[in-house]
Amino acid sequence: MSIEQISVFLENRSGRLAEAAKIMGESGVDLRAMSIADTTDFGILRVIVSDTKKALEALMNAGYAVSVTPVIAALIDNKPGGLANSLAALAEAGISVEYAYAFITCRTSDACVILRVTDNGRAAAVLGAAGTKIVSADEIFEL
Repeated sequence: MSIEQISVFLENRSGRLAEAAKIMGESGVDLRAMSIADTTDFGILRVIVSDTKKALEALMNAGYAVSVTPVIAALIDNKPGGLANSLAALAEAGISVEYAYAFITCRTSDACVILRVTDNGRAAAVLGAAGTKIVSADEIFEL
């Protein structure tokens, strides 16, 4: 079960992140998860949003370069070693994690980790067999 992640390419200059967030907010898009990685010249903002289509349209109309990537969202036990157990299951299955970022849910029992892996379907099956719940895009906004 994959969800859609938007990647936004940002010039590495003051105010660019604020501007992208404002554009999405003004279009009625709610951000649930966010990660940003930067280099000297640019950054990549990765977001999980309430309405991918609306966010894409608003950002493209504002001149941003954007792309959509399928990722998985895994609920990880909020305890020492919770993430390690899930990652070990993926490693044992030979599934590489390209990148990951997390957000805390409103529940104290778990956190949600967004994973970009080499095979979403296989990763979801492996994690499910290891006791890790994979959540849908709709479920993310209920956490």
